[in-house]
Amino acid sequence: MSDEVPPTPSAPAASPLSPLEARVLGCLIEKELATPDVYPLTLNALVNAANQRNNRDPVITATHEDVEHALDGLREKRLVTRFVGAEARVAKFKHAFDSVYPLADVYPHESTARVLLAELLLRGPQTPAELRTRAERMAPMPATAAEIDQLLADLSALAEPLTRKLPPQRGQKESRWAQLLTAEPAADLAAPAPVTVTQTLPPEVERRLAALETEVARLRAELGALHKSLGGA
Repeated sequence: MSDEVPPTPSAPAASPLSPLEARVLGCLIEKELATPDVYPLTLNALVNAANQRNNRDPVITATHEDVEHALDGLREKRLVTRFVGAEARVAKFKHAFDSVYPLADVYPHESTARVLLAELLLRGPQTPAELRTRAERMAPMPATAAEIDQLLADLSALAEPLTRKLPPQRGQKESRWAQLLTAEPAADLAAPAPVTVTQTLPPEVERRLAALETEVARLRAELGALHKSLGGA
């Protein structure tokens, strides 16, 4: 026997997620697939999941209060419900992503799309090859990165796009993809600034160079004086 406490619909579902809301939503989607035996998640489990050091970028240190606040925001956006079991001592939470973004209505591979979006929520912009490798812990992925790229392109072509293609990072050939649940990517992600390399010599080397320059100047002066004296002889 269980009850689902519905979220308060005081904010539109399409409101952009905060970074921590995105992390919590990504964790709920991930854990439903990767560790279904412990899903839905307690608050403690969600805090641990949000603060994981693996499969996360950036690594964060969120408190229970931080995650509770993020859950409140997600419930207002109708993306999370609180699950109360008859014998449960603590409340548990599960995502309601499919009810807000019913990808099955428009896309035949909605489960794969959901996994890719979760990976983007957890790690930020990534290339199709990175996504294919990293998302396999949650569900089987398409055989090629090109198929991932096409799936993400389909998500970017929806009436309300869920992904955006970004330029490749410096030194990479592949373009990256970002999720749009947290709004449009920051300008520095969409157009990476050129990398400026500044070389600084160690202090000891600087001192030796200065001494060499002084010595060369002294020798030039002596050579000039010697040449002048020979010329006058």
